[in-house]
Amino acid sequence: MRRREFVTLLAGTAAAWPLAARTQQPTMPVIGFLNSSSAHAQVLGAAAFRQGLGQSGFVDGRDVTIEYCWADGQYDRLTGLAADLVGRHVAAIMAGGPPAARAAKAATSTIPIVFTSGDDPVAAGFVASMNRPGGNVTGVHILFTELETKKLGLLRELIPRAAVIAALLNPKFPSIETQTREMQSAAHALGQPIQVFTAASERELAAAFESMARLRADALLVGADPFFASKRDQIVALAARYAIPAVYEQRAFAEIGGLMSYGTNLAEGYRQAGIYAGRILKGEKPAELPVVQLSRFELIINLKTAKALSLTIPPGILAIADDVIE
Repeated sequence: MRRREFVTLLAGTAAAWPLAARTQQPTMPVIGFLNSSSAHAQVLGAAAFRQGLGQSGFVDGRDVTIEYCWADGQYDRLTGLAADLVGRHVAAIMAGGPPAARAAKAATSTIPIVFTSGDDPVAAGFVASMNRPGGNVTGVHILFTELETKKLGLLRELIPRAAVIAALLNPKFPSIETQTREMQSAAHALGQPIQVFTAASERELAAAFESMARLRADALLVGADPFFASKRDQIVALAARYAIPAVYEQRAFAEIGGLMSYGTNLAEGYRQAGIYAGRILKGEKPAELPVVQLSRFELIINLKTAKALSLTIPPGILAIADDVIE
């Protein structure tokens, strides 16, 4: 072989080495972050999920890639988003909210799924049992729909002479029947008349609040729903416009001007889901990871909003509040 030909062959072989080395490197695992709500509404939730992953030894962009898929409260989009993640052979799916959990479970029986859900995971069919989930699904149970009695009781204590309390629900939320039953049961137990209003779009939200104002509703109980979370700015603004005292299920509502919120810490649920996702990436099976049930509830009061509504928060409510926003 001539010297020039040998040098050319050697140079070509050397140029191919980095490419060959790259093809032999392990591919970074991808987690599909399938969420029923919006990126705006779940900034803290997404950050908490990454925190949980970090506690399990995985850093986004270094050890794992997270692909975010947001339904923005439009639940009919979730089926297509879930199918896309399955087609991309992600290593795991984090499903935020009951609609996302249902879509992910319907899309795959092999890819591990970690959910955060306000629905009873067993009754919803996500898992076989809380301690032994079975199959490819586990996650975190965030109590929301079960808290309607407590939320209604808070409104009653705040406005003891309320003639009618309005309830806002999303007719497209899969758990609306459970929510309606819980609210009506709570109202019956307290002897409190309630009027249910429904909305599944920004226009319907505006119309619902106009109807509440015409009814002269004394207070409002906003149901737990990812769509409402994605539209919380509009909902809080409408409640202020019509001067309707309202209780919500997430702290974020109170932080932007809602009167009060009562529920479990959603960010903590996402952190726990991140920990589980990391453990699954390390080789643990969802079937053997018990569903985490959050048991700590928090009451947040916004005193500035109470003052704007000319309301005095009873000492009993202030005494049990976890945080008071001045």
